[in-house]
Amino acid sequence: MAEVDLSAGTVEYLDTGGEGPVVVLLHGVAMDGSLWRNVVEPLRSDVRCVVPTLPLGGHRRPMRADADLSIAGVARLVAEFLDRLDLRDVTLVMSDWGGAQALVSEGRDERIGRLVITSCEAFDNFPPGLPGSNLFASAKLPGGINLAFKLLKLKPMRRLPVTWGWMSKRPVPHEVMNAWFTPLWTSKEIRRDLRKYVLGVPSRSELLGWAEKLRDFDRPALVVWAAEDRVMPPEHGRRLAELLPKGRLVVIEDSYTLIPEDQPAELSARIRSFVLGGGPDGGGVLS
Repeated sequence: MAEVDLSAGTVEYLDTGGEGPVVVLLHGVAMDGSLWRNVVEPLRSDVRCVVPTLPLGGHRRPMRADADLSIAGVARLVAEFLDRLDLRDVTLVMSDWGGAQALVSEGRDERIGRLVITSCEAFDNFPPGLPGSNLFASAKLPGGINLAFKLLKLKPMRRLPVTWGWMSKRPVPHEVMNAWFTPLWTSKEIRRDLRKYVLGVPSRSELLGWAEKLRDFDRPALVVWAAEDRVMPPEHGRRLAELLPKGRLVVIEDSYTLIPEDQPAELSARIRSFVLGGGPDGGGVLS
C-alpha cells in the first residue's frame, strides 16, 4: 500500500501502475479498498487501477481531530487525492458510497473524464436503507458505534438485514470483513472518524441538489445497478441515468448492493468495455 498526506490526514491506496487509462475505485462505509479485489485483478492488465481507502471506518490511519469528515468533506478529500497524485482524465467508479456525486455539484470534477456509478447512495437515500438507518441511530448514542461493531464479531450478526445481510447476496468472506472491522474494534479515533461521517449528512434539499447537478456532467457516464438491491432502490439507477446527459444504464442480475462482491466478473467486464470500448459516448456495452 502506498500513502499520501492530505489535509485531513494520511490516506492509504493501492496503485497497480502501468500506462493504461486511470480508473479510481471508491468503496463504502466500514470497508476498505479490498472491496474491489475481484474487480481489480482482471482489470489491471488493461488499465491502471488506483484504489484509495477512504476515512469511512475501514481506514487504519486516523484522520486529524479537526478534519471535515462530513459527506461533502470526504468528497472534497477525493478531489484532493486526485490533485495530489496528478491523475487526469480519470474514470471514477463508486460503490455503496454516493458522496462523490458532490464533486460535480461543487465543480471539483475537472479531473474526471468518465463516471461509473454502481448501486450507491443517491437522491435523499442518505443514510441508505435499513442498515444505514441502523448505523445512524447507533452514531447518535454515546458508545453506539463501538457497540454496533462489537456485535459484528459474532458472525451470525453479519447476515442480518440491519447489518450486512442485504448488502450482498453472497456472504463477504469473514477474513475480509474482519479486516474491514478491525480498525473500528481497536481504535477510538477511527470510531470518532466514522461517527463524524455518519452524522455529517446534509439537508434533504442539498442532497437532491447534488443529484440535479448531474445534468451538468457532459462526459460519458455509466450507471450499473443491482436488479435485486434492497438498500439502494433500483429506480434510483434509472433516475440517475436519465439525469446524466451521456448516461447509460446497465442492470446486473443476481446481486444486491455490493456488485463487486456478488458479480465482480461482469462488473469488471462492463468497466473495461466502458473505458476501452471507444464508442461514440465513451464505449460501454449495454444490457
